[in-house]
Amino acid sequence: MTRPVLLIAGGSRGIGAATAAIAAVRGYDVAVNYVSNAKAANGVVAAVEKAGGRGIALQGDMAKEADIERVFDETQGKLGAITAFVHSSGVIGPFSRLDQAETKTIREALDVNTFGALLCLRACVKRMSTKQGGKGGAIVLLSSMASTLGGADEYIWYAASKGAIDSVVIGLAREVAKDGIRVNAVSPGMIDTEIQPPGRLERAGPLLPMGRPGRVEEAAETILFLLSDKASYVTGANLRVAGGR
Repeated sequence: MTRPVLLIAGGSRGIGAATAAIAAVRGYDVAVNYVSNAKAANGVVAAVEKAGGRGIALQGDMAKEADIERVFDETQGKLGAITAFVHSSGVIGPFSRLDQAETKTIREALDVNTFGALLCLRACVKRMSTKQGGKGGAIVLLSSMASTLGGADEYIWYAASKGAIDSVVIGLAREVAKDGIRVNAVSPGMIDTEIQPPGRLERAGPLLPMGRPGRVEEAAETILFLLSDKASYVTGANLRVAGGR
């Protein structure tokens, strides 16, 4: 039996890595994209292989068109037709008020989180659409609770980049619904990953409705539900994984 093929953009750490590891247990072969941390990506691939799946690590900057196209082509060349795609690539930059943020910080977040996501989606639809010879499939994008909370005093630019993703999910889901593709999003709240600055989880976690930050596995399970046939009539949705926030 052919295993479904999952490509994770930004799959070497955090929620992306947890998604890859659990996906392998659920029967996926997994391509793990990374920018610079080859060691982390190879560790995720080892976990995929230990669970019985085929895994590959693919370096590529998901803000650059040439890298994006190459990563999609290499995935299909080595593992087969992509039937699931998760966009987990994302950057925030140093926390600050907007009037203290450097132009480089703002531009990088928009380039990776929004522009890069659009290029990834374009590449994915071209290969996945049944109207273009693909097998169809499911796409999940990582948004953020920041898109509705606004990120004041921390990362307004990041919130803006994820607000754009929320709009993309709605539009693309409708655009490709008859192409055999479902498109959904997950909006994590405060999740215990290395992206959090020192002390933030300990300070803010107890103030959340559930009294704690989330675990990467909790976000990953939601992603895998949206990728699965159990969500076969779900498209254009955005599920909050935020402990009630």
